[in-house]
Amino acid sequence: MKASVVIPALNEEATVAEVVRAVLADEPHEVLVIDADSTDRTAAEAAAAGARVLNWREILPEIPTRPGKGESLWRGVAAATGDVVVFIDADLHRPAVGMVRALTAPFTDPAVHLVKADYQRTINGQPTGGGRVTELTAKPLLRALFPDLAHINQPLAGEYAIRRTTALQLPFAAGYGVEAGLLVDVADLHGATSIRQVDLGVRRHRNRPLEELGPMADIVAATLLEKAGVGEGGVGKRPALSGIL
Repeated sequence: MKASVVIPALNEEATVAEVVRAVLADEPHEVLVIDADSTDRTAAEAAAAGARVLNWREILPEIPTRPGKGESLWRGVAAATGDVVVFIDADLHRPAVGMVRALTAPFTDPAVHLVKADYQRTINGQPTGGGRVTELTAKPLLRALFPDLAHINQPLAGEYAIRRTTALQLPFAAGYGVEAGLLVDVADLHGATSIRQVDLGVRRHRNRPLEELGPMADIVAATLLEKAGVGEGGVGKRPALSGIL
């Protein structure tokens, strides 16, 4: 089974090379860094570390880009050629070797379609307390609206893997709602039992200030509410790639 690692990146020159080297150590089929018009040395650092760097405008160039993480992931799936697409965030500090192997191992079971990372979240040098949008927005809404997914410990984890054939059938929500949207859509398509979790230990990344977390929480909440049919959240999304490629 071939694994395509897709790393969305925007101005992550300080960490992207270390992330690339960590995932390359697992010898995946390919490592694609999807650069969303970075203005720093993100592209150069990623390429020097061994990744294939694609500017997001190069993928499906006939379709103008939209701002947001979901856009990079959607275009990354279009560019990937593996059987499984492994998403890894570019802002990880001290990323551990073995992430790709751990996230792809459950796919030996044909009933598995999505594998989410589980981990301990750090903040400000403390071992716990991170994941504020997860704990205060995503998980309460999942418990209320999608109780069959309430057991997912890190629903917004940026480290996860999905069968490419499955990803091609799903829309991708804009921005930071993409992880929540894919989680619900995979469960709708294949059942909650098609989603597994693997423990990746401790996750260290760039913690965002509250003024940035508020808009992120808004997008996550709007995405989950829209998936539940509670009003129109106005969340932008890209259609399933199966109708485009």
